[in-house]
Amino acid sequence: MDDRAPSAPMPPGWPARIRAVAAGELIPAVPKAAATVVLLRNGADGPEAYLLRRRTSMAFAAGMYAYPGGGVDPRDADAELAWAGPSPAEWGVRLGTDARTAQAVVCAAVRETFEEAGVLLAGPDAHSTADARDWSAERAALEAHELSFAEFLHKHGLVLRSDLLAGWARWITPEFEERRYDTWFFVAALPDGQSAADQVGEADRVAWLSPAEAVAGYAEGRYGMLPPTVTVLRELLPVRTATGALEAASRRTVAPVLGRAEVAGDRMTVRWAGYDELTIDGDFPA
Repeated sequence: MDDRAPSAPMPPGWPARIRAVAAGELIPAVPKAAATVVLLRNGADGPEAYLLRRRTSMAFAAGMYAYPGGGVDPRDADAELAWAGPSPAEWGVRLGTDARTAQAVVCAAVRETFEEAGVLLAGPDAHSTADARDWSAERAALEAHELSFAEFLHKHGLVLRSDLLAGWARWITPEFEERRYDTWFFVAALPDGQSAADQVGEADRVAWLSPAEAVAGYAEGRYGMLPPTVTVLRELLPVRTATGALEAASRRTVAPVLGRAEVAGDRMTVRWAGYDELTIDGDFPA
């Protein structure tokens, strides 16, 4: 099956920015550290991923299907917090960064899963997760940056369960894009006794889709997705259970993937090394 999306028009801002970066006239934006989580549950025919369709009013990836995710909060890098599972230093080795950054990235992954999906990968001890309850006020406070995630955990006596996450990939937005992110992708299984939100403020639709269904919908043009989103779904196709995704993650290398643009005359090509199916070719407008 050809799982590429149909050809789409080149984003109008790309040509000028690609030319400017190639000519040394535009300094690429520094990518912001971010984390995103592929939340999985077991369906009738295998695992299903929790996907959000971002509202068309969003400044980044408007109208696209994505996983819960967002930027890293620097306040979490040095915070003292109850922590279960691999240490920040161990996560640093896994994610290819230092322990401080790794702690903030893992906090961001757990926080965004909580903010956007209502699923809390934390609990009263190192062996359980929080009981179901109405956390809407706390989620809103986190989204408004009124408190850090470390402060939230401390306030409620919760232990962050880093063992419920597994690092899957790391993608960096191409240099020519105006908004750039250095995003670590994680996988996690939906904890027993918890359910994910069916309404999310930043999304106009929530869907649980099997990787096969999502990839097919992308190829048919029904599900718009950025390259990293659909690539992770393709990589999850062989996985048979939600917990199997965490086991598969342990066999992967989390290395940065960066798309690069090539300009030849009036033609532009964007390539992601090792991902030929993502290659974008287009002509510059006159």
